[in-house]
Amino acid sequence: MSDQSEPESFLPFPAVIDRPLRMGVLISGGGTTLLNFLEQIDSGQLNAQVPLVIASQKNCRGVERARSAGLNVQVLRSRDFPGIPEFSDEVFTALRAADVDLVVLAGFLSLLQIPQDFRWRVLNIHPSLIPAFCGHGFFGHHVHEAAIRRGVKFSGCTVHFADNEYDHGPILMQAVVSVPDTCTADELAALVFEEEKRVYPEAIRRLASGRIQICGTRAVLLAEEAG
Repeated sequence: MSDQSEPESFLPFPAVIDRPLRMGVLISGGGTTLLNFLEQIDSGQLNAQVPLVIASQKNCRGVERARSAGLNVQVLRSRDFPGIPEFSDEVFTALRAADVDLVVLAGFLSLLQIPQDFRWRVLNIHPSLIPAFCGHGFFGHHVHEAAIRRGVKFSGCTVHFADNEYDHGPILMQAVVSVPDTCTADELAALVFEEEKRVYPEAIRRLASGRIQICGTRAVLLAEEAG
């Protein structure tokens, strides 16, 4: 029987993308991460465009913000579908129609089943240092409240490739923040978000450079070729 397993090491984006990266951005809340992307694009720091925003909530503020920015927005709610497979099919059908290169989860709270043609083309950011305070039920403010209750001295955020489990997949980048002894969950959220604003666009730039290699369960940044 032949071995059909995936190669141990491979490049999800095997070449430099020297045109604007087409990003499909998925939101469930206020859209602050989306706004950060748009600011980075407008300032020339992120060579990208957003042909499609998908929201999992009809009335979330992010929908209003995306439409105010002139973006194409579709609302797809998981509750309107029989199950996760049907919901995921509709989401990725829309993303294919928009001809996106990369799917960026920006506070998207619905679980997705990622089809083979989008494997390693979906990124997520989580507001903790995975594997701490992650998995089902750990999202948004719940993460920061749990970190404060535990009395951690450091927290941060993690950009990782998404797969079919919550907060799973190879880690692309992490950023650390110190947690003052008197820190509240709201204050920690603000500290972490400042790092998210910096790290998520940088992770996307690294991926578009064609130098990210998946090695088993790890994502490795290859050295830039000389000359």
